[in-house]
Amino acid sequence: MYDLVIRGGRIVDGSGAQERLGDVAVEDGRIAAVGVDLGRARRDVNADGLLVTPGFVDIHTHYDGQATWDSYLTPSSWHGVTTAVFGNCSVGFAPVKPDQTDYLINLMEGVEDIPGTVLSEGVSFDWETFPEYLDALEQRDRVMDIGAQVPHAALRFYVMGDRGADHAERPSAPEIERMGVLLEEALEAGALGFTTSRTTKHRAADGRVTPTLSAQEAELLGLAEAMRRSNKGVIEVNSDFGVGEFEAMRAAAEVSGRPLSCLIVQVRNAPELWRETMANIRAARDAGVACNGQVHVRCIGMVMGLETTLNPFRSHPVWNEIADLAPEARGRALARDQALKARLLANRPDNGVTQWVEGLMGEIFRLEEPLNYEPVPSESLLAHARREGVEPWALLLDWLTVDDGRGLVMHPFENYSDGGLDTIREMLTDDVSVIGVADGGAHVGVICDAGAPTFLLSYWGRDRAKTDKGDGLPLEYIVHKHTRGNALAYGLGDRGLLVPGMKADINVIDFENVGLCRPEVIYDLPAGGRRLVQRSRGYRHTFVTGVETVVDGEFTGELPGRLIRGAR
Repeated sequence: MYDLVIRGGRIVDGSGAQERLGDVAVEDGRIAAVGVDLGRARRDVNADGLLVTPGFVDIHTHYDGQATWDSYLTPSSWHGVTTAVFGNCSVGFAPVKPDQTDYLINLMEGVEDIPGTVLSEGVSFDWETFPEYLDALEQRDRVMDIGAQVPHAALRFYVMGDRGADHAERPSAPEIERMGVLLEEALEAGALGFTTSRTTKHRAADGRVTPTLSAQEAELLGLAEAMRRSNKGVIEVNSDFGVGEFEAMRAAAEVSGRPLSCLIVQVRNAPELWRETMANIRAARDAGVACNGQVHVRCIGMVMGLETTLNPFRSHPVWNEIADLAPEARGRALARDQALKARLLANRPDNGVTQWVEGLMGEIFRLEEPLNYEPVPSESLLAHARREGVEPWALLLDWLTVDDGRGLVMHPFENYSDGGLDTIREMLTDDVSVIGVADGGAHVGVICDAGAPTFLLSYWGRDRAKTDKGDGLPLEYIVHKHTRGNALAYGLGDRGLLVPGMKADINVIDFENVGLCRPEVIYDLPAGGRRLVQRSRGYRHTFVTGVETVVDGEFTGELPGRLIRGAR
């Protein structure tokens, strides 16, 4: 008798094979059988008309801190994610000396927009080495499996001290050797990879650029040698990919013999650069270097609201009069007090914030259901204001003050240079790409993209083909991409497939109704910290290692997730 049989579902098994009707049986946390009319079980789940897929594998999150205080890892766990990997982009919290935690908090706050007060209160820092950090992570049960990577910035700062925070400082030969020893130790303890950052977009809260920005060949190759000795882990990099940047990372991959994973986004100042990087990745693969590009599933949108980091009215003197009110009281006041709204619109300060927002009026779009992540210029704030014969700032304030001040707007600032998602489709269909970039746990006051799996299913798999904006993508393809494809990119060969012997991480989804809810601002982080979250609808059941964790969008209270130590 099986522990569980999910019966009569539309099985999309993660391999890319065509959807088929059938049952999925689970025993002892593993897929026991896939077929029709499977035998008796201690529990049956009726999946008639429902989609049955492997759990989603998210290889690009920033739950380094949140994983130490939160067992549920929302919002990712609301979107069918059953495995999350963090430590990306060179930022994280180990190794760290007891008197050096402030810098790592400052760096994470700046790079990933996680408030320093939240991290100071929420992260215990009861570890020093990376193996000790893994041990600490292992002490907490979770709703999903997690894996951690070694961040270059933390490693550099640990070995070099304050010099390590300055990217222009060069480590000595003994320091490079020490970093290599620590990296090898971390990989042996179960780290899934090593991550670095070479982008000027990454700055600490105090304005300093990421300390790994210009790491030289000796440093990179010294760390690559450590990975070669260990023969473990992935190298992940976020780079601007200027002249020689890809070549430097390819050399590190060649020396290490380990896979290289490059973050790929379309940036406005060089909208064709991503194609050049993809071509370099393809050439490296053709030469025998394991290499992929991590791509997103939609535009990267800056979210603006009265309670977000990017509040268009925050620099107005009138805002200071209500800044100390509780969020609910402030929202009610702004929604109902017309005189207050009029004062916010009058005498706007002529500063950088005002000028920045005014320059974006034609690229600001309302976030209301049904959500539109592929908007066109005629749907912009400026276009609406012209049609309605109102001043754009007044309309913006109206949009933001709906629902007692909970209104939100979005500016698609990356992956949207062409004004649509055809570029994303091109990225997703490239055989060198894997799905990453959703940044769960990060940019908590600006970006809300952890719902990428839900968007992938609902928009690319179902809705886009019904619009005049272009073709969608085959359901079997996108499920494979975000399950087995991502799992293999990190050597997690035990998951991402619904075949006998695989780990029983499973989603049962109402495909016709699966979708994203409107983002919202909540104050549930340590120290009362604020974050943007986005829930989903349509996930009927989620199982991790055969244990049900989510039913109709609500947690069951079961916490079967474990720390992943190394490839498998």
